[in-house]
Amino acid sequence: MVGKKNKKKEEEIKVEDPKTLKKAAKSGLRTMRRTRKHHPLREEGRIIKYGTKGFARNFWLSSAATVVMSITLIILFVTVVASVILTNTADMMRDKIDITIYFKPTTTREILDQMTETISADSNTKSVVTSDSAEEYEKFLTENAGSDEIINVLDDEMKALMISKMQATMRIKVYNVDNLDSIKGIVENDETFVEYLDDEKQPTYDVNQVEIATITSWARIARTGGIILAAVFLVISILIIFSTIRMAIFSRREEIYMMKLVGADKRFIRGPFLVEAELCGVLAGIVAASVSYFGFMWLAPRLSGYGINVDEIVGLLQSNKLIIMFLIFIGIGIIIGRVSSRLAVSRYLHKA
Repeated sequence: MVGKKNKKKEEEIKVEDPKTLKKAAKSGLRTMRRTRKHHPLREEGRIIKYGTKGFARNFWLSSAATVVMSITLIILFVTVVASVILTNTADMMRDKIDITIYFKPTTTREILDQMTETISADSNTKSVVTSDSAEEYEKFLTENAGSDEIINVLDDEMKALMISKMQATMRIKVYNVDNLDSIKGIVENDETFVEYLDDEKQPTYDVNQVEIATITSWARIARTGGIILAAVFLVISILIIFSTIRMAIFSRREEIYMMKLVGADKRFIRGPFLVEAELCGVLAGIVAASVSYFGFMWLAPRLSGYGINVDEIVGLLQSNKLIIMFLIFIGIGIIIGRVSSRLAVSRYLHKA
C-alpha cells in the first residue's frame, strides 16, 4: 500500500514539473497558431465581438468619448463651412462692385466712347458701360415709374432742366478690386478724363471696400479660431479615449493575463481595445455628420437672407456627395479613435 501511494505522489510531481508544464504550454501555443492560420476570419470575428462587448461594458465612458469626438468633428465642419461661405460672400460682393465715374452734363456720346476705348485698354478692366445725361434721365424715369407724384411733375421744361444738371456716367467692372492703381492713373492723368470729370461727384473707388475687408477678416478669424477650437477638442477626445482604454485594460487585467498564458498573441489581445475605440469613432462620425447636415440646412435660408453666399455648400449637401461627407466624418472619427487607443494600449497593456 505504501508503495502505491509513493508511485501516485511521483506521478503528481511529474505532472506538476515545470518542464512538463512548459512543454504543454508550447504544444497548446502551436495548436492555437495552426488553428489561427486556418481560420483568420474566425479570429477577426472574435476580436470584433470582444471589442463590442468592451464598448457596452464601458458604455458611459464610451459615450463621453463619443460626444467629445462628435463636438470635435462638428467644429471642424463649422470651420471649413464658415471659411468657404465667407470667402464666397466676399467674392460675390467683389463681382457686384463697379466703379462709377461721373462726368460733366455736357459730355457727349462721342467723348464717352473715346474714354471707353481708353479705359478698356487697361488689363484690369472687365467691362465698361457709359450713359450720357439723356440716358441717365431715362434711367431715372424707369426707377421711379411707380411714383405718380414725380412723373406728373416732370413736364418738358423740368425734363430739360434735369438733363442739363445730370452727370454722364461710366461704370467700370474690374478683375481685381483690391488693386485699382492703373484705373486711377488713367482717370487722374488722361487729358480727356481730366477735362470732363465732374467737380461735384468723385469716382466711387472705395465703395463696399470696407465691407469686403470685414468679411475677409471674418473668414480668416473663423478659419484660425475654428482650427484652434478643433485642436483643443481633439486633444480632449484623445485624452478621454485614452483614459477609457486604460480603465478597460485595468479592469480586465486578469483576463489579459490568462490570454497571455494560453498563448494569445499581442494582436489578439490589443484588437478588442482598438475595436472599442473605433466604434466610438464610427458613432461620433454618424452623429456629427447628421447634426452638421440638418443644422446647416436649417440655418442656410437665414444666412442667405443676410446676403451670405451659401449656394456652394447647399449644392454639395443636396447632391450625391452627401454620403461622401458622412464617410469622411466616420473616417476621421475612426482615425482619432485608433490613434488614441493605440497610444493607451502601447503604454499600458504590457503592464497588465
